Amino acid sequence: MTVTSSFFVNPRPNSWPYNVNTSLSVASSHFDRFFDHSLKEEFIQAIQARVKCPDYQPLNKSEMARDLHVPSSQRAAFRAALSELEKRGELVCGKKARYRRPDSRNAGDLIRGRIQMSNDRKRRSAFFLPENPDGHSIFWNMDRPRLFVPARFISTALDGDTVDVEVQREAPSKHRGRLQDDSEYLQARVVEVVERSGRPIVGIYHGKGTRATVAPEEGRLPGSFRLMSILPEAKPGDIVVASFAGWNDVHLPPMAEMVKVLGREDAPGVDILKVIHRHGLPLEFPDAVLAEAEMISDVVPDEEIARREDWRQRQVFTIDPEDAKDFDDAICVTEKKNGGWELAVHIADVSHYVKTGSALDEESKKRGNSAYLADRVIPMLPEKLSNGVCSLKPHVERLTHAAILEFDAKGKPTTSRFVSAVIRSHHRYTYEEAFERMMLSDEDVESISDEKERSLTEHLKKAWKLASKLRERRFKDGALDLDMKEIRVVLDEKGRAVNVKKSIYDESHQLIEEFMLAANEAVACLIKNAPASSIYRVHDEPELGKLEEFADLARSFGHRVGDVTHRGELQNLLSMIRGTLEEHSVKISLLRSLRRAEYSTDPTGHYGLAKTNYTHFTSPIRRYADLVVHRVLRGILSKRHETAAPEIPERTPPVAEMREIAYRISKTERVAAEAEMETQRLKMIEYLERTCCENPDAAFDATVLEVRQIGAFVELNDLMIKGLIRKEDLAPRDEYFFDRIHKQFRSRSNAPTLAVGQIVSVRLYRINHIKGFIDFLPVELAPDFSQW
Repeated sequence: MTVTSSFFVNPRPNSWPYNVNTSLSVASSHFDRFFDHSLKEEFIQAIQARVKCPDYQPLNKSEMARDLHVPSSQRAAFRAALSELEKRGELVCGKKARYRRPDSRNAGDLIRGRIQMSNDRKRRSAFFLPENPDGHSIFWNMDRPRLFVPARFISTALDGDTVDVEVQREAPSKHRGRLQDDSEYLQARVVEVVERSGRPIVGIYHGKGTRATVAPEEGRLPGSFRLMSILPEAKPGDIVVASFAGWNDVHLPPMAEMVKVLGREDAPGVDILKVIHRHGLPLEFPDAVLAEAEMISDVVPDEEIARREDWRQRQVFTIDPEDAKDFDDAICVTEKKNGGWELAVHIADVSHYVKTGSALDEESKKRGNSAYLADRVIPMLPEKLSNGVCSLKPHVERLTHAAILEFDAKGKPTTSRFVSAVIRSHHRYTYEEAFERMMLSDEDVESISDEKERSLTEHLKKAWKLASKLRERRFKDGALDLDMKEIRVVLDEKGRAVNVKKSIYDESHQLIEEFMLAANEAVACLIKNAPASSIYRVHDEPELGKLEEFADLARSFGHRVGDVTHRGELQNLLSMIRGTLEEHSVKISLLRSLRRAEYSTDPTGHYGLAKTNYTHFTSPIRRYADLVVHRVLRGILSKRHETAAPEIPERTPPVAEMREIAYRISKTERVAAEAEMETQRLKMIEYLERTCCENPDAAFDATVLEVRQIGAFVELNDLMIKGLIRKEDLAPRDEYFFDRIHKQFRSRSNAPTLAVGQIVSVRLYRINHIKGFIDFLPVELAPDFSQW
């Protein structure tokens, strides 16, 4: 199965002789010259009927054309029909160019969406996130469509519940949701809880009998749930998991049923299990899924090999983390005589084994992605596939879906083709091993006695030549350099934090990154040009206010910052901070100022990567989005009657279903990321506490990131752990005061000043394990840790 295409073909050439900014009436007059008016009227009726359907969700032109099965020869009449309906006011072209019916709702009508509670239990306020912001005019001008829900309007809704709300106008307040009229604000009042989130309740078991309760640690939930059933092995003080059982009266406590006992809070492994259950991550696969996986043969049949492009003799190899077992991708680079390049990116062909609608498919769709926690991996696919038949292990035959990309001598992409292939990986490199080989001099390479090892090393160095050209072009196009070192906790066999390991984002990581980015972009271009309903990876432009907050932080470190809305200025700043102590903190601040990347059916581009077309294709073992994209790609190639692998393409979802999948896997990705960060911080705190107990005099260099009335926020330079030096802990307390103008703590005596950018030596002072807060003190003010 193979196809050749240009990277930069315009999928929809603008052949119409009018400017897109011309009025609708002028546009319509031009349309009228080219088609049968009766066909236009038929499309008007079809569109009117479609948008009136109860299940209709706003669609853009391309999506609606696919939804109505409009042939390309009739697209002109179809577009004219859309323009006519927009001109009449029967359709509104809203965000992301999606068409919807005019909103006729008043502020008192009900809107469906999800409740997101504040993490501060004392406030018990929330935000309402609408399911369909495009369908309600009150959200059209909001950067982040949401409404504030005060505590008195929440009723019995819990975090994550689906609710119907009534929108109310309120007098001005400090909360968001302002109308165009500055005298009024919008707030939401929960009218009905439509569906409970079903999230597990993890907390401490208290009491016995009819007075038994579970007290969740998570601030987004009520402080106590009454237990209607208790497991016999549970003891007061145990950490337990409960399921929600009901809540009908806001004046009474919500009810729950105990379903699992995790153990005492200080028992080994319970800390991670709390995170897993709180986020609802699955620990086991259903029996039907495991049975289906076991039926898959470990050996690739000869007839399947014969149908594929054979790359077994080519020098294909993998580069992955040292502890990785799920090898998604392998590469092969060839330098051509004319100075150009061929890059083969081989990706595990998971779609060959996981069929649409199967038990494996439904479970992987439900999980959405693998989760990489501090002490374990919760895979999207059973180990038989993830670490076995799909993993591109060395010296065994594996099936791949490959992107074969060609570049000119300067690294500019020229053509691409996509094939179903079979490989036998020649080597498995860790990033550390690959970097060591890449840094060898030509003389050192020539001195390698083993011919195969020397050849692979030459291949690595050649691959970096291409990757460095691609990287240079990417940053020239405006991509942001947000790569940074990573620190992970090393655990012993009992799950205790005993060490830390730093991972530097060196050339070996950059090589793989550039090749995966190139493959993802090429696939996105082909799918968009087809066109076909698919899932894209999108990253919207940031909010101006948040960018300015980031700029203020960078200035506080003494950097000159211009207009950060221009990519060039952001790139200059990122270049300026490279190698400085504050680099990590400033980059984290920039990441927080940017919007979160997500999955969408609209190819709206990727701001951070500066790419117009982008998707995820290169990790189908651990991401469901990639698996969907593989199926879409195979369907496109099959329609073009490619011969390399004439498999019958699987059905891919229509636009509406594809949009639901994109929304769901964006959510599962966020949940997994939160769990990963939470377990890493949890174990990092454990390591810090252990280090200080073993060495009471342990001190750490830290950088002051921010100074507020409450105290100075700092980050340990080596461990990258953030904490707070509280004003109330600075002694003598009455000597220190907050200088609001210069945003620093100053002393009336000769004690040190605490200001942004300052390096200060600190010791651990206090840990709040429930909230994950860490307090530090400057060394000269810290008490004797050994007396704790």
